[in-house]
Amino acid sequence: MRPFARSTETMLRVGLTGGYATGKSFVAAELEKHGCHLIYADNVGHEVLAPTGEAYTPTVALFGQGILAADQTIDRKKLASLVFGNPESLRQLSALIHPAVFRVEEALMKSLDETDPKGIVVVEAAILIETGRYQDYDRLIVTTCSTEKQIARGMKRDGLSREDVLQRIARQMPIEEKKRLADYIVDTEGDKNETAAQVGDVYLNLASLAGQTT
Repeated sequence: MRPFARSTETMLRVGLTGGYATGKSFVAAELEKHGCHLIYADNVGHEVLAPTGEAYTPTVALFGQGILAADQTIDRKKLASLVFGNPESLRQLSALIHPAVFRVEEALMKSLDETDPKGIVVVEAAILIETGRYQDYDRLIVTTCSTEKQIARGMKRDGLSREDVLQRIARQMPIEEKKRLADYIVDTEGDKNETAAQVGDVYLNLASLAGQTT
């Protein structure tokens, strides 16, 4: 675990990430039950691509009117089809979206810090490590489970074939690499009660670091 030296006058910042279908959303929900403030990077990504969002106009300018739905919102499936398998297009899109997402997250965390300086804010993001963003947090939680569990969950949740799930997993950073950077590892292989118990232990440690009385 990394050394810890911060003022308890500022909110504890925690990153939450993991591989595809490893239970990030469940762990996030459990932390929220314990009183943590949650920011979901995917929701912020939708926000910055909305017509009023920072990334909307440059994204349409880059990829063209063909990515728009009838209501002038960006059709994310059309956009995804353009960048899938095209590293340069994906890089260009990421260069537009990620900085905008980071700015919104920072604004949200600043607002929370002003009202709850001894609180804990958790940012849940699938590519927290890949973007280098994890370095901006006091602590990092990584969720993990077996590949077979990922496959079963992905097929059930997203209606994908086994092959499709394996392709998604293959496109991500190996989970073992993510685990090496983690301050806390939550193994979601077991049932929800087992996972919730692990999250409870993590929360107690975070609360202590944040200067809370638990």
